[in-house]
Amino acid sequence: MQTVTKKEVEMKVSELVEKFGLKVFSGEEGLENEISGGYVSDLLSDVMGNAEEGQVWITLQTHQNVMAIASLKELAAVILVKGFEPEEDTIEHSNEEGIPVLGTDKATFEMAGNLYITLT
Repeated sequence: MQTVTKKEVEMKVSELVEKFGLKVFSGEEGLENEISGGYVSDLLSDVMGNAEEGQVWITLQTHQNVMAIASLKELAAVILVKGFEPEEDTIEHSNEEGIPVLGTDKATFEMAGNLYITLT
């Protein structure tokens, strides 16, 4: 399996939000987190086993377990696609951990492509 790694130019979550007009649902404290790459999966065990610290996770999962995995793996942010919104306990956990939960109306494929082009 291959993951996306960043260019030499550093990018922060706040820059990604601005570039793609992402909605910030929670975790504003982490908007200055540095991004090291991206990971796309809706299978929590896959993300737990393969995502790397500092990556942005693109998913349509909205429940609190998303934040448990994001925190465990020390991810930079989570992007919810297709207009999905996080559950209330996900928002609370995001704020506690300082890991932003972001949103977009874009499909997973489009958001992943945009992230890939931006980071490589």
